[in-house]
Amino acid sequence: MDRSTTIEDAFEYKAEVIQEDVLAVLETRSAHKPNQTRSVVLLHLEGCTVPFIARYRKERTGGLDEVGIAEIIDEFTYFKELLERRQFILKSIADQGKLTEELRERIEVCFDKVELEDIYLPYKRRKKTRADKAREKGLAPLAEILFAQDSGVDIFAEAEKFVNSELGVGSIEEALQGAKDIVAEEVAHDTEIRAASREIGSNRAFARVSPWEADEEGKYTDYVDFEGDLVKLPAHNLLALFRGERERKLKLPIEFDESAILCEIERKYLRSASGRYRELLSDAFRDSMDRLLLPSVETDVRATLFDRASEESIGIFARNLEALLFAAPLPEKSILAVDPGFRTGCKLAVLDPTGKFLESDTIYPTPPNSRIEEAEAKVMRLLEKHDIEIVAVGNGTASRETQAFLKSVSKLRKFQIVIVNESGASIYSASEIAREEFPSLDVTVRGAISIGRRLQDPLAELVKIDPKSIGVGQYQHDVDQKRLKESLRRVVERVVNRVGVNLNTASAAILGYISGLTSSGARKIVEHRNSRGRFESRSALREVGGIGAKTFEQCAGFLRIADGRDPLDNTAVHPESYEIARKMLADAGIDAGSAPRHRDRLAQIRKMQYATETVGIETITDIIEELMQPGRDPRGTLEVFAYADGVESMEDLSMGMRLPGVVTNVTKFGAFVDVGVHQDGLVHISQLADRFVNDPSEVVKVGDRVNVRVLEVDVQRKRIALSMRSS
Repeated sequence: MDRSTTIEDAFEYKAEVIQEDVLAVLETRSAHKPNQTRSVVLLHLEGCTVPFIARYRKERTGGLDEVGIAEIIDEFTYFKELLERRQFILKSIADQGKLTEELRERIEVCFDKVELEDIYLPYKRRKKTRADKAREKGLAPLAEILFAQDSGVDIFAEAEKFVNSELGVGSIEEALQGAKDIVAEEVAHDTEIRAASREIGSNRAFARVSPWEADEEGKYTDYVDFEGDLVKLPAHNLLALFRGERERKLKLPIEFDESAILCEIERKYLRSASGRYRELLSDAFRDSMDRLLLPSVETDVRATLFDRASEESIGIFARNLEALLFAAPLPEKSILAVDPGFRTGCKLAVLDPTGKFLESDTIYPTPPNSRIEEAEAKVMRLLEKHDIEIVAVGNGTASRETQAFLKSVSKLRKFQIVIVNESGASIYSASEIAREEFPSLDVTVRGAISIGRRLQDPLAELVKIDPKSIGVGQYQHDVDQKRLKESLRRVVERVVNRVGVNLNTASAAILGYISGLTSSGARKIVEHRNSRGRFESRSALREVGGIGAKTFEQCAGFLRIADGRDPLDNTAVHPESYEIARKMLADAGIDAGSAPRHRDRLAQIRKMQYATETVGIETITDIIEELMQPGRDPRGTLEVFAYADGVESMEDLSMGMRLPGVVTNVTKFGAFVDVGVHQDGLVHISQLADRFVNDPSEVVKVGDRVNVRVLEVDVQRKRIALSMRSS
């Protein structure tokens, strides 16, 4: 049988070799229903993406969302990798001539990667150990006698038989030491002992933290002299400790319950031993634990703690990112965007309602230049020329001073000022994407454009920036970077496909996240659009090089064409369902273009009448909802927010003051809120509500408008404590 490592062959191999096949095991272990698990895996193997499966294959998955589908695919990938590793291990042990039927069976029924590596440990090619050297000296039989613990056999008399100067065994003591080395290694290689030791370490890992090098910045002051169980520490504290250790600011030795580990060893191996046997075996067991088991346990426990902290932090980061990307846009408004600055001035950029850049300028309304009259004249000119009602101001350096200047200008001509989070705008402005979009513009002007576009359509602009630079995570540089990247990519993909994009205006950056499209395919779509003009129908996508039948199937439903030839092209109805949609409309006597005006008639459609073997009630329901609201943006429309007047710096805050604010970040211990000063304030988890809160995400999400009360202001440490409780 071909045991290649392709997904399809690996899947087939699992189904043939394992007793009830790996898919059946996955179905048993998954939190999802067996038929859901099987359907998702098969669709995945057919080349379907997560967004496509979630949206257009609900009948086959039982309505699973993107998160559930991704979980099943991850589980499948885990077992696929495990199978491939098992095959490698079986071959490796067989090549050594040590593969027994019992060992083969143990390996073939193992479904845990850690346990699998424990089984393989004694057979790994490694540097020669003390036990290996003892075996070369012929001491393995003496180790067996020691293990047997027969009180009727004089262990010292037996050891004397193994004294052989030619083999390097010069004394009884050397012979016994070699036997103990073999015993120690065999105990350390015992999968049951390793699992028990790992479990003991995972339940309690005590640490006594001490300073390593001088911490001049005081970053780790709160952690010096910490004593406690690392297992009970919150994720952010764990990541901070590990970072301090990496930076050689903190020493983080970990202690485990050694007596419990020794008890496990003795329970299994110390049978009838007494006297000299007990003494020798106790020495071997202690050596096994100290020299071989504990270093391995510490490595595993550290990895487990890091994985747990990473998983929690990545999860929080992902939720925050999703909330930010899903923020409501401000469509059909021209924008004057302002990137504030002191010495270099404020960069102005005018954008039309579609985000198209029109013109730019620079003003110097703040110190050290303070050319206020000139700045006022330039702003007024742009406001009047482009009939602008909204001014977007970045929240970075000089933001509050620039806002104060603009408020004075607004007395001459009415407009609204909106503060925009500019995290990552500078990174975008110097990126390849920005250079391709605006090759002739200065990076500072590109930054202003990005600020304005973030207000008009946050999703379309933020996808151009590395999610790690958007500023809604904590300790993002300390977590597993591969897992972080994959998690955030999935979040962006999920939001982009849930919202959908306009095929005739979308950038290559956002098209690259559409189901089925690669970055290369996205660029080809933009190039085709630039050379041949707008797409008049979804079917015209097939004319783009590289867009084959499978790619078209996966991406078409997530691409919208406004004002095209077919009104269905501006909905989330997939082209494969157009025939059913048109039949429903025809039977109801409704024209596709006027469908939204006949919601009552659409609501009365008998869904079962149109269901088929492949198109069920879920899909029919989705089609009707789309016909009722074609082109609907699930994000809603932005309500412009204004900070409290007269609050521009921390010095303006006082205890008891009540203020409006915007949630900028949510962590496990609380939420950070921007109240209009340069420093975000913290609403601790205990201050989020009048009731007990287990997880801050139950109460708030990034972008929420909230009302807070000032509890404490520490100007020197730049800390603001806030409360959302009623009293």
